[in-house]
Amino acid sequence: MAGSDEVNRNECRMVVPLHNWLLISNFKLAYKLARRADGTFDRELAEYHDSRVPPDARPQYGVSSFDHVIDASVGLEVRIYRAAANNNAGAGAAAVTLPILEFLAGGPSPDPFPVILFFHGGSFAHSLPSSSIYDQLCRVFTRLSNGGVVISVNYRRAPEHRYPCAHDDGWAALKWVTSQPFLRSGPDALARVFLSGDSSGGNIAHHVAVKAADAGIRICGNILINAMFSGEERTESERRLDSKYFVTLQDRDWYWKAYLPEDADRDHPACNPFGPNGRRLRGLPFTKSLIIVSGLDPTCDRQLAYADGLREDGHHVKVMYRKKTTVGFYLLPITDDYHEVMAEISQFLKANLC
Repeated sequence: MAGSDEVNRNECRMVVPLHNWLLISNFKLAYKLARRADGTFDRELAEYHDSRVPPDARPQYGVSSFDHVIDASVGLEVRIYRAAANNNAGAGAAAVTLPILEFLAGGPSPDPFPVILFFHGGSFAHSLPSSSIYDQLCRVFTRLSNGGVVISVNYRRAPEHRYPCAHDDGWAALKWVTSQPFLRSGPDALARVFLSGDSSGGNIAHHVAVKAADAGIRICGNILINAMFSGEERTESERRLDSKYFVTLQDRDWYWKAYLPEDADRDHPACNPFGPNGRRLRGLPFTKSLIIVSGLDPTCDRQLAYADGLREDGHHVKVMYRKKTTVGFYLLPITDDYHEVMAEISQFLKANLC
């Protein structure tokens, strides 16, 4: 049973670094204001509270970015990040636009590089690739990739777009990535794709990886950060941590109800992939996984159970369990946990560049 709001806030402030506490508390307040009890959502208010940044083809901290539409029929867009080219720091519009056009029209590189297909979090309802926290995180990933490319997917969000829209957009983005010559590399001229996401984005990455395995599309690895899974039966960590560190089960249930089909419960396979209605992956050529779990996330038991499920089905899994971290700890570079996780992600990319 969760304690009083005041007790929970005080306990949270004692554990969470001040900058993280302020950042995540502000997000949670904005999220709460946008949700309505009847299941509808104030999208205009949510967008007003979301701090966003435009793409910038000029280098910012060594990384340039631009937006690109990949499926106009559903408005599917991606933001593409890459290490800044040496020749795009000149003056004038041509110095910015020509390198982008040349990049998009380029052919495979003889030198292999990773392509990280990233799905942002926000419980299927919030945030965008242009949200400042995710723009910054993708820039970090680009630097970690040592010459790679990050593709951040602007998938359709709930409740306006229920399941399977976000998962379908993730699959469409993967198919687009694998079809683009400029994203292929190495002697076999293939796209060397890693899937990654946090929260709902981690959920999407899992389901896209399953479809890729079914379709025979090679994935180098999955990087899931606080992946969002659930189920009808509450876990011990859900009961113990409900409302204590930013996340309440009531809020999470609202988001699942907003995203899943109207007649579905939390044992729907999109929500509970290894649950009673889910699918086991034994015998499927599923990719290696790096699973990052915050010990103060109420759903940490579910993420650990997901990792166990992959192992039971014969797949390679590495878990980084950070006992004293909450959701969102990876958004600000101010803790040892942040730096250790980023170093592990960098190593995972290097070790599994298939």
